[in-house]
Amino acid sequence: MDATEIRGQFPILKDIIYLDSASTSLTPEPVIQAVADYYRGYRANVGRAVYRTAQLADQRYREAHRKVAALIGSAADAAAERGGREGRAEGVTVFTRNATESINMVARGIKWKRGDCIVTTLLEHHSNLLPWMRLREWGVNLKIIKPDAEGRLDMADWEDALSGGARLAAVSHLSNSLGTVQPVGEISRICRDCGASLLVDAAQSVPHMPLNVQDIDCDYLCFSGHKMLGPTGSGVLWMRCSGRESIEPLLAGGGMVHEVVAGEGGDRGSFSIKDGYEGYEAGTPDIAAGIGLGAAVDYLQRLKMEDIHSHEMGLTRRLVSGLQNIKGVTVYGPGAQEGRGERGGVVSFNISGLLPHEVALMLDQAAGISVRSGHHCCIPLMKHLGLQFGTVRASLYLYNTAAEIDKLLATVEQIARMA
Repeated sequence: MDATEIRGQFPILKDIIYLDSASTSLTPEPVIQAVADYYRGYRANVGRAVYRTAQLADQRYREAHRKVAALIGSAADAAAERGGREGRAEGVTVFTRNATESINMVARGIKWKRGDCIVTTLLEHHSNLLPWMRLREWGVNLKIIKPDAEGRLDMADWEDALSGGARLAAVSHLSNSLGTVQPVGEISRICRDCGASLLVDAAQSVPHMPLNVQDIDCDYLCFSGHKMLGPTGSGVLWMRCSGRESIEPLLAGGGMVHEVVAGEGGDRGSFSIKDGYEGYEAGTPDIAAGIGLGAAVDYLQRLKMEDIHSHEMGLTRRLVSGLQNIKGVTVYGPGAQEGRGERGGVVSFNISGLLPHEVALMLDQAAGISVRSGHHCCIPLMKHLGLQFGTVRASLYLYNTAAEIDKLLATVEQIARMA
């Protein structure tokens, strides 16, 4: 994969070194064009009309669902798309606004009972922690597993937490603050042995590495389109829908029903919900964002996820190793020599004597380098690690180059020398 050639599709890179893709990725020209084509050529609502442009919009929107399902290995969705009803019963890919909405749909869609238990970790982004914390108001118990200093979780802790009859486990595949990759397949096996469902927050992993929901064997997979070259306002909730934990739609309204009986007098009335993703996408969705997400998946598939991952891991090793060799710099998370599957391209560090925001501002002013600074929506984790002001975070993607990493390292070394 030639990152230098790819960069021509991202004009913004002429002016900056962008190292904040864990927050939101940049968008290539083909994705922008796909969104513009919808607005210019066939803007119409989906699932509601038979005229030509409406049919085209509906086709492209459905095709986007199929593309996303294929990316994560959901054969069930592919079967459903071909008309196989048995496929719909095993897997559904729902478009949402982002991973946050996807997780909240699960949290609000399960019929919880007082005394139910959820297990999660202190590593989680607030989006995979706060929805479960809110359920305490309903009498749901929450167990939180603590990681070690590098973000690793002890499988014995999972076994202990789940063996007491937990109903659901929720874990991030790749930490958005430390870059640690969790063994979600192993966690899934523990969940199965204990009778618990598993939700995986894959917002940081789906854009960067090959992933297959059948191999993970999770019940829910949540991720955001805007972190994988897609438009903002695009996200995904994949559900196994095997009957273990089917969820109620978060919204009810137009487009998600087959039949409605309003009811009169003492008759309360009723409505029947459509099968597949339409039953969970009430109202007019962000059609352009969905089509743009489909175009982003096309882009990723052409480059091949394995090649993207290999490219990023080479840059990550270069960055972590370089930072570890700079006096006054502390790197958090797994080291540069860790195994291939133990860390991703999210690298957090601090410079002694400087606040993270100060370092980020200096990097921008001195070299046009864009990095994140602060708590990264992981305040409980930062408190656990004793990082009152958080960290500086550089996060990599397919359009970054070795020259950019070297520029970051040289600038960090200069700042550290002055601190």
